[in-house]
Amino acid sequence: MRAVILAGGQGARLRPYTTILPKPLMPVGNYPIAEIIVRQLRYYGIENITFAVGYLHQLIEAYFGDGSRWGVKIDYLYEERPLGTAGPLARLDKFDEPLIVLNGDILTDLNFADFYQAHLASDSDITIASFTKKINIDLGVIKTDAATAVVDYIEKPQYSFQVSMGVYVFSPTVVHFIPEDRHFDFPDLVKALISAHRRVEICPLEGLWLDIGRTEDYFNAADVFERYRSVLLPALAPSMMADIPLSVDVSP
Repeated sequence: MRAVILAGGQGARLRPYTTILPKPLMPVGNYPIAEIIVRQLRYYGIENITFAVGYLHQLIEAYFGDGSRWGVKIDYLYEERPLGTAGPLARLDKFDEPLIVLNGDILTDLNFADFYQAHLASDSDITIASFTKKINIDLGVIKTDAATAVVDYIEKPQYSFQVSMGVYVFSPTVVHFIPEDRHFDFPDLVKALISAHRRVEICPLEGLWLDIGRTEDYFNAADVFERYRSVLLPALAPSMMADIPLSVDVSP
């Protein structure tokens, strides 16, 4: 198995911290967030990892090097200009088997090996790891008819959505849908595949997930990491696996 970690963004939502440090190197507990990801991938048998880098890439390369410190082989895919969340894959060499692709700023206990096998069993072009996200509306929501008559009033409702975790498995077939040397995001790719009547599926996670792209989520991540350290880094504490309720929403 091979993985690509998307690490080329400027982390604008985490400024001013990311003016001097690329987002994948932002510390969570004792580790940069991307190191937690690398350790997880290695634990699940993924030994070949490519970092798609751009902004402050020298710092990422200086920290991770060739990956030997973690028992993996790391190489780098360079973006001279931002290519989005799918665009870099058009430049990937030897993309001839399914590939795990993930953002470099997520905290999750996803079993990457099981996720990969679920993709193989589905025969889909892309499998998206999904999470049930609950959104609280702290206001009274008004529903009206076609005019202005109120037909319902819901006080502080909670809605649930299936959201992308920023973790995917791509089959080699998708590379033909990604334009070369052009900014192209993952939603653009999904829409292109749907328009071509290709197969895109989700694989729901029952576990823990947090995107640290926003400042409030980043500050929450340190607490989440300490509470669930044994499941986020199982290789370091194999006998301390904690029981986690299904679909833990750790948003602040």
